[in-house]
Amino acid sequence: MTATAEREHSATETERGGFGQLVRAEWTKFRTVRGWVIAMVITAAVTAGVGLWAASGPQNSCQSSGPNGPIGAPAACRPVSPVGPGGEAVSDSFYFVHQALAANGAITVRVTSLTGLVSPNGGIAPGPDPERNFVRGVVQPWAKAGIIVESSARQGSPYAAMMVTGGHGVRMQYNYTQDTPGLPGAVSAASPRWLRLVRAGDTLTGYDSAGGTHWIRVGAVSLAGLPQTVQAGLFVTSPLAASAQNASPSVASAVFDHVGMPSARPGSGWRGEGIGGSGQYPSLPGGFHQAGGLFTIYGSGDIAPIGPSAAGLGKPADDGLAGAFAGLIVVIVVGAMFITAEYRRGLIRTTFAASPARGRVLAAKAVVIGAVTFVAGLIGAAPVVPLGTSLLRSHGYYVFPMSALTEARLVAGTAALLAVAAVLALAAGAILRHSAGAITAVIALMVMTYFFSVPLAVLPAGAADWLLRITPAAAFAIQQYVPAYPQVSNAYTTQNGYFPLAPWAGLGVLCLWAALALCLATVLLRRRDA
Repeated sequence: MTATAEREHSATETERGGFGQLVRAEWTKFRTVRGWVIAMVITAAVTAGVGLWAASGPQNSCQSSGPNGPIGAPAACRPVSPVGPGGEAVSDSFYFVHQALAANGAITVRVTSLTGLVSPNGGIAPGPDPERNFVRGVVQPWAKAGIIVESSARQGSPYAAMMVTGGHGVRMQYNYTQDTPGLPGAVSAASPRWLRLVRAGDTLTGYDSAGGTHWIRVGAVSLAGLPQTVQAGLFVTSPLAASAQNASPSVASAVFDHVGMPSARPGSGWRGEGIGGSGQYPSLPGGFHQAGGLFTIYGSGDIAPIGPSAAGLGKPADDGLAGAFAGLIVVIVVGAMFITAEYRRGLIRTTFAASPARGRVLAAKAVVIGAVTFVAGLIGAAPVVPLGTSLLRSHGYYVFPMSALTEARLVAGTAALLAVAAVLALAAGAILRHSAGAITAVIALMVMTYFFSVPLAVLPAGAADWLLRITPAAAFAIQQYVPAYPQVSNAYTTQNGYFPLAPWAGLGVLCLWAALALCLATVLLRRRDA
């Protein structure tokens, strides 16, 4: 090694050791201030305690009802959503005309009509003709009619489907959450749509055609563990019609012809079956009529993922994470005071005299406050989801399912949210040199923006959506565990608890704010007198 290289290596080691010493010095400062240590203990305690208190709630007793019946405590009157292959809560209600398909094969059909009915007042009529007051000729945009291959007729089964829709053209959908577009446009007798599903082992491939001669591949999916004999056939379903006033039941009707399934199991004939009743309105009928090769099928419900915004269905498993708001205020206060206390007491001059590289001092403080807050947040958030779920169930609530990976993201993401917020407060304290000003600024940007946008909903939806994209409050998206699916008829708004950004993207916005604030603070620290 040359002398120059040795000097560079030595300088690098000294710099690394110097920053490590700065971190140890800032850690010593933090742990020797009893109030700050107690505050972190309080952060963990209130994050868990307030969260579990919020999850405990009152005992349900079947006194409240949604459109699908009582939603209270006893298991007999508590709705339970089926669970899809990915562990998500799903709606799986449709009318199915099917027969067994053994081994490999294909099913082909032409759809010549898709019409609908909807309740004008949000309800159904009593008696044997519940849809007698429905308005005819209205088809919901996500009403679906087509062909489907399922591992079984049980709700929540893996499946793949080719379908026409009321307003989104041809789609290939599978396992509830996946959606691929095909031919655009509405279906009619003058503009029919041909659909085909081909099975080869565990792989299902979807095709569509405008004329039945030139076929276009829409997509393919591998359904692991698909049994040798599956159920294949025609289906129709129609979701609730959402409006500003209510969610009204709807029924769709479709006409099929040129039905072909040459690989059907010998001796099996077409059988009609209502899967899952009719969604949230079990009294709505479904059925089919066959005249030669012409099938007319009508049904209600949906085949799609659902979320906590579906009224009356249950509680989200992340209800207990509300305790993070109480912990957030504590860490913002501590983060700001971690530097403003030194300004107030005049100790910052001593700190900068011992370590003239002011940017490195600020970085060391950020590492310490971020790490300590992350650990406190992790301890506080870790028990909330499993214990909160247990409490909700013990009080008679149906709890939406959650995968282990999503649960880990919620816990780690909540801890990261608290940690980055503390770093942002530290940077604000370095910029403003005043505890009250820094604390107020960060709380206004994060906590108040969130509350005005989501729980209080005092801001217009467009303004709330905009604020939750560009302010640090976007980070609360990390606590959202049900994504907004484009193929679901649902009101995905901030008032329903849905954030405009994906979970990690929302947290990234907060990280960007913290990074920019640290850069500004570093520049000001170097330019201003201590």
